[in-house]
Amino acid sequence: MTEKPDLAALVGSRICHDLISPVGAINNGVELMMLDGSTLGPEMALIAESVANASARIRFFRIAFGQTSVDQRIGRTEVVSVLDDLAQGGRVLIDWQGPTDLLRRDVKLIFLLVLCLESALPYGGQITISRVDTRWLVVGTSPKLKLDTELWQCLVDPAGNPHIGPAQVQFLLAPEEVARQHRRLTTELGTDSISVSF
Repeated sequence: MTEKPDLAALVGSRICHDLISPVGAINNGVELMMLDGSTLGPEMALIAESVANASARIRFFRIAFGQTSVDQRIGRTEVVSVLDDLAQGGRVLIDWQGPTDLLRRDVKLIFLLVLCLESALPYGGQITISRVDTRWLVVGTSPKLKLDTELWQCLVDPAGNPHIGPAQVQFLLAPEEVARQHRRLTTELGTDSISVSF
């Protein structure tokens, strides 16, 4: 029996695919204008920074919300590049300590969990991603966490289902991905850290 298509992932892949080319073209245009030297200034720097941020977000979303197949792989270099670009100018540092050859499905789930952790780190902090034996560990730390315990409970008990808005959709998608991969997710909420493993 074939697995039911993941419609949310198909839509995510389609949107990211259609957006990455025009954003890339704008980025190339900005770089050419800056090389010309006639349009240097704070305005151009702001445009360049905004385009780079949009490009980084699309690359991240393409993995987090996009379609993956069971055997699809992704290299550590690409993953670290996406995370480094995403963290540029942000308040959250992301430290990837995982292996070099990765299943894209693992990275998809990790990226969804990174989005969950970002929501708890509005004042900044660090997210560390590592693999311990056969399990992944994703830890967010900050001296000042913003915890919505109902949302975090949703990760391990999706039936609870609190009111979820667009900014929290990752809290619904992550448990679906965990179930799709036949894994078990555990969370540990502390005063200055949140640990999630699968």
